[in-house]
Amino acid sequence: MEAETLALAQEIDFSMWGLFARATLTVKFVMIMLIVASIWSWSIIIQKLITYRSARREAQVFERAFWSGNPLDELYEDIGPDPSGHSERIFAAGMAEWRRSHRTDGALIPGAQARIDRSMDVAISKESEGLQSGLQILATVGSTAPFIGLFGTVWGIMNAFIEIAEQQNTNLAVVAPGIAEALLATGLGLLAAIPAVIFYNKLSADSDRIIGGYEAFADEFATIFSRQLDS
Repeated sequence: MEAETLALAQEIDFSMWGLFARATLTVKFVMIMLIVASIWSWSIIIQKLITYRSARREAQVFERAFWSGNPLDELYEDIGPDPSGHSERIFAAGMAEWRRSHRTDGALIPGAQARIDRSMDVAISKESEGLQSGLQILATVGSTAPFIGLFGTVWGIMNAFIEIAEQQNTNLAVVAPGIAEALLATGLGLLAAIPAVIFYNKLSADSDRIIGGYEAFADEFATIFSRQLDS
């Protein structure tokens, strides 16, 4: 009997595809959902890594141009009113408001400093929203994927016990497939959740540093305007 059980167990396909094909419809749905969530998470991770690297490089290039000593009006003319870089858009927002704050006779409209600060704050807020978009998805996947996988595991084990009860047989050939497919759901849940959590923390920290750099630049830029207004 034991030899027969081992022979039956050896005939069972325990590959991931075999376990998936043998799973119940509910467990298959859970597995597909977790695979899609994992692919979605990795697409966001790769896109954000590329975006943040580009943003850091762009900020370095712009700050070198900003502190090169050339007139700010000349720099604004070079980048135009609708630049592509994050730092450039913040700078352009401040410069555009600075120019709008002058009357036709050259005098400044009262409250120019506050308006310039608000313009740059709005620009920073827009850039922050773009940089942080998608991170909420990573947080959601990281927090929910293990529980979704656990649901698939519980459902699979429940069906394994139902099959045992129906066949009145507890040998390996009956028990192992249902348990294996159930545990596969948990594995897929962890496979989706772990990278999502790790990269959510990393990308959130990277985003905060980049936005902090924008805020520091805006403060320095506002200080330059303040000196000109007070002179």
